[in-house]
Amino acid sequence: MHSTEYSSSNGSLPKLFSVLFTALLISFAGIYAGQFVPKAYAIPLYVVEIGLLLAVFFLRKSKAVGYPLMFAFMFVSGITLQFAIAYYVSTLGATLVGQAFALAVVAFGGTALYAVKSKQDFSYMRGFLVASTLVLIGIMLVGLFVPMTGTMELIYSGFGILIFIGWTLFDFSRLTKHGFAEEDIPSIVVSIYLDFVNLFLFILRFIGASRD
Repeated sequence: MHSTEYSSSNGSLPKLFSVLFTALLISFAGIYAGQFVPKAYAIPLYVVEIGLLLAVFFLRKSKAVGYPLMFAFMFVSGITLQFAIAYYVSTLGATLVGQAFALAVVAFGGTALYAVKSKQDFSYMRGFLVASTLVLIGIMLVGLFVPMTGTMELIYSGFGILIFIGWTLFDFSRLTKHGFAEEDIPSIVVSIYLDFVNLFLFILRFIGASRD
Protein backbone atom coordinates (compact mmCIF):
# COMPACT_ATOMS: atom_id res chain seq x y z
CA MET A 1 0.00 0.00 0.00
CA HIS A 2 1.19 3.48 -0.79
CA SER A 3 0.29 6.98 0.31
CA THR A 4 0.59 8.83 -2.97
CA GLU A 5 -1.31 12.04 -2.47
CA TYR A 6 1.47 14.18 -1.04
CA SER A 7 0.63 17.86 -0.94
CA SER A 8 3.00 20.72 -1.62
CA SER A 9 3.73 22.20 1.77
CA ASN A 10 6.51 22.91 4.23
CA GLY A 11 7.74 19.34 4.51
CA SER A 12 11.49 19.19 5.10
CA LEU A 13 13.61 16.67 3.17
CA PRO A 14 16.32 16.57 5.90
CA LYS A 15 13.64 15.76 8.47
CA LEU A 16 12.14 13.14 6.17
CA PHE A 17 15.47 11.36 5.74
CA SER A 18 16.23 11.70 9.45
CA VAL A 19 12.94 9.97 10.28
CA LEU A 20 13.61 7.36 7.57
CA PHE A 21 17.03 6.60 9.08
CA THR A 22 15.52 6.20 12.55
CA ALA A 23 12.74 4.00 11.16
CA LEU A 24 15.30 1.77 9.41
CA LEU A 25 17.21 1.36 12.66
CA ILE A 26 13.98 0.21 14.33
CA SER A 27 13.37 -2.20 11.46
CA PHE A 28 16.88 -3.64 11.90
CA ALA A 29 16.10 -4.03 15.61
CA GLY A 30 12.99 -5.97 14.57
CA ILE A 31 15.08 -8.18 12.25
CA TYR A 32 17.42 -8.94 15.14
CA ALA A 33 14.52 -9.66 17.52
CA GLY A 34 12.92 -11.87 14.88
CA GLN A 35 15.69 -14.42 15.34
CA PHE A 36 14.23 -15.22 18.76
CA VAL A 37 10.54 -15.27 17.77
CA PRO A 38 9.06 -18.77 17.19
CA LYS A 39 7.70 -19.38 13.69
CA ALA A 40 4.35 -20.23 15.27
CA TYR A 41 3.84 -16.49 15.74
CA ALA A 42 4.38 -15.71 12.04
CA ILE A 43 0.75 -15.56 10.94
CA PRO A 44 -0.45 -13.44 13.92
CA LEU A 45 2.47 -11.07 13.32
CA TYR A 46 1.61 -10.76 9.61
CA VAL A 47 -1.95 -9.85 10.62
CA VAL A 48 -0.65 -7.24 13.09
CA GLU A 49 1.69 -5.88 10.41
CA ILE A 50 -1.16 -5.41 7.92
CA GLY A 51 -3.30 -3.76 10.59
CA LEU A 52 -0.51 -1.33 11.49
CA LEU A 53 0.09 -0.59 7.81
CA LEU A 54 -3.55 0.34 7.28
CA ALA A 55 -3.55 2.43 10.45
CA VAL A 56 -0.42 4.33 9.36
CA PHE A 57 -2.14 5.55 6.20
CA PHE A 58 -5.57 6.21 7.66
CA LEU A 59 -4.29 8.00 10.78
CA ARG A 60 -1.17 9.65 9.30
CA LYS A 61 -2.44 13.22 9.76
CA SER A 62 -2.15 12.99 13.54
CA LYS A 63 1.44 13.46 14.75
CA ALA A 64 0.54 11.97 18.12
CA VAL A 65 -0.62 8.77 16.40
CA GLY A 66 1.18 8.64 13.04
CA TYR A 67 4.76 8.43 14.30
CA PRO A 68 4.18 5.75 17.00
CA LEU A 69 2.20 3.68 14.49
CA MET A 70 4.97 4.03 11.91
CA PHE A 71 7.68 2.95 14.36
CA ALA A 72 5.53 0.04 15.58
CA PHE A 73 4.98 -1.04 11.98
CA MET A 74 8.71 -0.89 11.23
CA PHE A 75 9.55 -3.07 14.23
CA VAL A 76 6.90 -5.71 13.48
CA SER A 77 7.82 -5.63 9.78
CA GLY A 78 11.45 -6.24 10.73
CA ILE A 79 10.40 -9.36 12.63
CA THR A 80 8.38 -10.74 9.72
CA LEU A 81 11.17 -9.83 7.29
CA GLN A 82 13.52 -11.94 9.39
CA PHE A 83 11.28 -14.96 8.73
CA ALA A 84 11.67 -14.42 4.96
CA ILE A 85 15.41 -13.80 5.17
CA ALA A 86 15.91 -16.95 7.27
CA TYR A 87 13.97 -18.97 4.69
CA TYR A 88 16.03 -17.70 1.77
CA VAL A 89 19.31 -18.15 3.68
CA SER A 90 18.36 -21.78 4.29
CA THR A 91 17.39 -22.40 0.64
CA LEU A 92 19.77 -20.14 -1.31
CA GLY A 93 22.63 -19.60 1.12
CA ALA A 94 23.81 -16.45 2.87
CA THR A 95 26.06 -15.43 -0.07
CA LEU A 96 23.22 -15.27 -2.60
CA VAL A 97 20.99 -13.46 -0.13
CA GLY A 98 23.76 -10.90 0.41
CA GLN A 99 24.17 -10.48 -3.33
CA ALA A 100 20.41 -10.02 -3.73
CA PHE A 101 20.47 -7.34 -1.03
CA ALA A 102 23.36 -5.52 -2.76
CA LEU A 103 21.51 -5.71 -6.08
CA ALA A 104 18.36 -4.33 -4.45
CA VAL A 105 20.35 -1.43 -2.92
CA VAL A 106 21.91 -0.57 -6.31
CA ALA A 107 18.60 -0.85 -8.20
CA PHE A 108 16.66 1.11 -5.59
CA GLY A 109 19.33 3.78 -5.16
CA GLY A 110 19.86 4.20 -8.88
CA THR A 111 16.12 4.45 -9.56
CA ALA A 112 15.57 6.95 -6.73
CA LEU A 113 18.53 9.05 -7.90
CA TYR A 114 17.23 9.06 -11.46
CA ALA A 115 13.77 10.15 -10.32
CA VAL A 116 15.25 13.02 -8.28
CA LYS A 117 17.86 14.17 -10.81
CA SER A 118 15.73 13.88 -13.94
CA LYS A 119 12.91 15.87 -12.30
CA GLN A 120 10.42 13.98 -14.46
CA ASP A 121 6.86 13.64 -13.26
CA PHE A 122 5.94 9.97 -13.03
CA SER A 123 2.51 10.59 -11.49
CA TYR A 124 0.89 9.23 -14.65
CA MET A 125 2.06 5.75 -13.57
CA ARG A 126 -0.15 5.69 -10.47
CA GLY A 127 -3.17 3.90 -11.95
CA PHE A 128 -1.03 1.25 -13.63
CA LEU A 129 1.02 0.66 -10.48
CA VAL A 130 -2.03 0.34 -8.23
CA ALA A 131 -3.71 -2.10 -10.63
CA SER A 132 -0.50 -4.10 -11.06
CA THR A 133 0.06 -4.32 -7.29
CA LEU A 134 -3.48 -5.65 -6.86
CA VAL A 135 -2.74 -8.23 -9.57
CA LEU A 136 0.44 -9.25 -7.71
CA ILE A 137 -1.53 -9.67 -4.48
CA GLY A 138 -4.24 -11.66 -6.28
CA ILE A 139 -1.71 -14.02 -7.87
CA MET A 140 0.02 -14.44 -4.50
CA LEU A 141 -3.26 -15.43 -2.84
CA VAL A 142 -4.07 -17.90 -5.62
CA GLY A 143 -0.55 -19.29 -5.29
CA LEU A 144 -1.32 -20.26 -1.68
CA PHE A 145 -3.72 -22.88 -3.04
CA VAL A 146 -2.37 -23.54 -6.56
CA PRO A 147 1.45 -23.67 -6.65
CA MET A 148 3.06 -21.88 -9.59
CA THR A 149 5.33 -23.63 -12.07
CA GLY A 150 8.97 -22.59 -12.33
CA THR A 151 8.30 -20.48 -15.44
CA MET A 152 5.30 -18.78 -13.89
CA GLU A 153 7.32 -18.07 -10.75
CA LEU A 154 10.02 -16.39 -12.85
CA ILE A 155 7.46 -14.28 -14.71
CA TYR A 156 5.67 -13.34 -11.48
CA SER A 157 8.83 -12.36 -9.60
CA GLY A 158 10.22 -10.48 -12.62
CA PHE A 159 6.95 -8.56 -12.89
CA GLY A 160 7.13 -7.77 -9.18
CA ILE A 161 10.65 -6.38 -9.57
CA LEU A 162 9.51 -4.07 -12.37
CA ILE A 163 6.45 -2.91 -10.42
CA PHE A 164 8.43 -1.90 -7.33
CA ILE A 165 11.05 -0.16 -9.43
CA GLY A 166 8.06 1.72 -10.84
CA TRP A 167 6.79 2.54 -7.34
CA THR A 168 10.25 3.86 -6.45
CA LEU A 169 10.21 6.14 -9.49
CA PHE A 170 6.71 7.28 -8.62
CA ASP A 171 7.31 7.96 -4.92
CA PHE A 172 10.56 9.88 -5.35
CA SER A 173 9.26 11.92 -8.28
CA ARG A 174 6.22 12.89 -6.17
CA LEU A 175 8.54 14.16 -3.45
CA THR A 176 10.64 16.28 -5.81
CA LYS A 177 7.89 17.49 -8.14
CA HIS A 178 4.96 18.03 -5.79
CA GLY A 179 6.46 18.27 -2.30
CA PHE A 180 4.81 16.93 0.82
CA ALA A 181 3.24 18.03 4.07
CA GLU A 182 5.09 17.35 7.31
CA GLU A 183 2.20 15.29 8.68
CA ASP A 184 2.61 12.93 5.72
CA ILE A 185 6.17 11.95 6.69
CA PRO A 186 5.17 8.69 8.48
CA SER A 187 3.27 7.38 5.45
CA ILE A 188 6.02 8.52 3.05
CA VAL A 189 8.66 6.72 5.11
CA VAL A 190 6.58 3.54 5.10
CA SER A 191 6.03 3.82 1.33
CA ILE A 192 9.77 4.18 0.65
CA TYR A 193 10.52 1.30 3.01
CA LEU A 194 7.97 -0.94 1.29
CA ASP A 195 9.38 -0.05 -2.13
CA PHE A 196 12.80 -1.33 -1.08
CA VAL A 197 11.70 -4.35 0.95
CA ASN A 198 9.38 -5.63 -1.77
CA LEU A 199 12.04 -5.07 -4.43
CA PHE A 200 14.50 -7.07 -2.30
CA LEU A 201 12.01 -9.90 -1.69
CA PHE A 202 11.06 -10.16 -5.37
CA ILE A 203 14.74 -10.27 -6.34
CA LEU A 204 15.21 -13.11 -3.85
CA ARG A 205 12.14 -14.85 -5.26
CA PHE A 206 13.44 -14.43 -8.83
CA ILE A 207 16.83 -15.91 -7.89
CA GLY A 208 15.12 -18.83 -6.14
CA ALA A 209 12.90 -19.51 -9.17
CA SER A 210 15.84 -19.34 -11.59
CA ARG A 211 17.78 -21.88 -9.51
CA ASP A 212 14.79 -24.23 -9.47
